[in-house]
Amino acid sequence: MNNVRPVGGKLITASILFFAPLALICLILIVKRMFLGIGSVTALNGGYPWGLWIAFDLLVGTGFACGGWALAWAVYIFNKGKYHALVRPALLASLFGYSLGGLSITIDMGRYWHLPYFYLPGQFNTNSVLFETAVCMTIYILVVTLEFAPVWLGFFGFKKLFNKLNKIMFFVIALGALLPMMHQSSMGSLMIVAGHKVHPAWQSYEMLPVFSLLTAFIMGFSIVIFEGSLVRAGLVGKTPDERHLFTKLARVSAVLIAVFLLCRFGELIYHHKLHYVIGLFKFEAWMFWAEVWLMTLPLLTLFLGEKRSDERWLFVSALSMLLGAALWRMDYSLIMYDPGNGYKYFPSAQELLISIGFVSIEICAYILIIRLFPVLPVLKEAQKEKSEQAIAQKIARSEQLSR
Repeated sequence: MNNVRPVGGKLITASILFFAPLALICLILIVKRMFLGIGSVTALNGGYPWGLWIAFDLLVGTGFACGGWALAWAVYIFNKGKYHALVRPALLASLFGYSLGGLSITIDMGRYWHLPYFYLPGQFNTNSVLFETAVCMTIYILVVTLEFAPVWLGFFGFKKLFNKLNKIMFFVIALGALLPMMHQSSMGSLMIVAGHKVHPAWQSYEMLPVFSLLTAFIMGFSIVIFEGSLVRAGLVGKTPDERHLFTKLARVSAVLIAVFLLCRFGELIYHHKLHYVIGLFKFEAWMFWAEVWLMTLPLLTLFLGEKRSDERWLFVSALSMLLGAALWRMDYSLIMYDPGNGYKYFPSAQELLISIGFVSIEICAYILIIRLFPVLPVLKEAQKEKSEQAIAQKIARSEQLSR
């Protein structure tokens, strides 16, 4: 049986050397924003009170971070224990994604020093969708931290804390399965209040929360396949072959995509809005069909026989699902949002660098943690080879000292 162990290997790799400078630039720009104001780094204006940091870093970023939540439903709600080996790396990605999403909200607040008021009961605005979203996200970050805590506690030998946490883990997992259902659907509700400012093909007073929830599940299962494929490609021979699990997750995602597309077209037809997305020279039509084709590609792989289990097809399918769902979220929250009165918005270079930096921070931290802590299942052969290499290095060092 495969054991969950630290992967080991060099900490400073080519990937770290590439992404670490981008992460450092991001941190420097965040400090600049905190001291010189939000206007010093963004292109936001009166018509666009939020931009890339909310549309991409929060809405898309937390969607990409739904892997742990999606697997929690598969493993603990539907009792599919075969996916349990995928839970730890998915939880790690969820922890980073939601934490950085929370940070993006903080730096997007004009007067961030008012943030503590959110935690004061007398200041609660319970009529706001933003309040419900913020509450659920804050609690969920704590929940994911607890769900991932056994990794740290077991590694450092805190057995008493480990055992106490295990006794309440059923409650933590149940809460972790519930909370994203609430705030992911609310992220769709956020743009309902924008009314006519959102293009009619994307504005839906009945279906936006449902679409947001469906894309959260789609992105959650897809990111597990995507990250798993990258990890396996980067750690050839060290991790077990999990293609059979990825293939089954791809099928689940394909069913969710079929439901999403059926509801999407149904909503357009029912409200007589289909004409908005038909036309060769309409920008909105191009964006709509880009979403549709990106999501349709994974459905086609279901009819490709043996290629369904091919690593390249799985990776391409997962990437396509992620891009399609992410594009829908970008469209309804930013690209197809028009406040009128001549307002225009395009992210500044510093905004882009901060968003790129968030991704870079997650990549660097993910690589370092899986090398240092027991997150991934590692083949016994790879572990044996690692031990033999360590022994050989010790012998070589002792021989050098003896000389």
